[in-house]
Amino acid sequence: MIKNFLKGISAHIILLLVCVLSLLPFLWLLSTALKGPGENIFQYPPVFIPQDFTLENFKEVLRLVPIVGYVINSFIVAFFTVILNLIFSAMAAYPLARMEFAGKKIAFFAILATIMVPFQAIMLPVYIITLKLNLVDSYGALAGYIGMILPFAVNAFGIFLLRQAFLSIPKELEESAVVDGCNSWQIFFRILLPMIKPSLAVLAIFTFIGSWGEFLWPSIVLTNEKLFTLPVGINNLQGAFSADYRLIAAGSMISIVPIVIFFVSLQKYFISGANEGAVKG
Repeated sequence: MIKNFLKGISAHIILLLVCVLSLLPFLWLLSTALKGPGENIFQYPPVFIPQDFTLENFKEVLRLVPIVGYVINSFIVAFFTVILNLIFSAMAAYPLARMEFAGKKIAFFAILATIMVPFQAIMLPVYIITLKLNLVDSYGALAGYIGMILPFAVNAFGIFLLRQAFLSIPKELEESAVVDGCNSWQIFFRILLPMIKPSLAVLAIFTFIGSWGEFLWPSIVLTNEKLFTLPVGINNLQGAFSADYRLIAAGSMISIVPIVIFFVSLQKYFISGANEGAVKG
């Protein structure tokens, strides 16, 4: 009894330490954003609680850069990236999980192999293709948005995640639907997709976070400041020879808020069981 109690205490202490270590960068960022100009943000030992508490850094960020426009641009790109990922990943995962066809395993392993290829390795050919298709902002705002969204419209992680979710669904449900007269599309949309909502939520959250925080690709394909996403726009707070890290921290805190809201709105699906109560014995 005592041994189990000590194990439980040890596990909780370790988890608490991991939680604190994970929160430290966020707390330091928040502390920096709330410190006034009279405080040294690089002092040692570091001080987390601001002595000169102020919200002027957030007001200054809103004054210096059109951050509302950057937020709207990031939301448009992230929203359509998430939607396309959910659609394409689910449509690719369904036949890999539930259908039999020639070359199925080869196709699946070929898709998984792309995980090992970093985007930076294929960035140049993707950029050339984007230019050839006129999907840059010099051809209009719509072309600029499409150019930012399409390279990330689907990925191997999403296909793998949803394939595993489809595999966890009992085949008896699908067979019952066939007996009731459902075709493949009806089974896919009406039965299987609603049952993998937790996996779809996980994919949506990771895709949203990745798209929202993407800096490299938008900074390459965008030249029109009106189309800048939030990470690219916040970079404008840093000058060529100097930077006010209080303003950068404030801008970064503003960029975190939508991610937190998005996660909170989907957390009930994120933590729930995929097939809880789906089949009764």
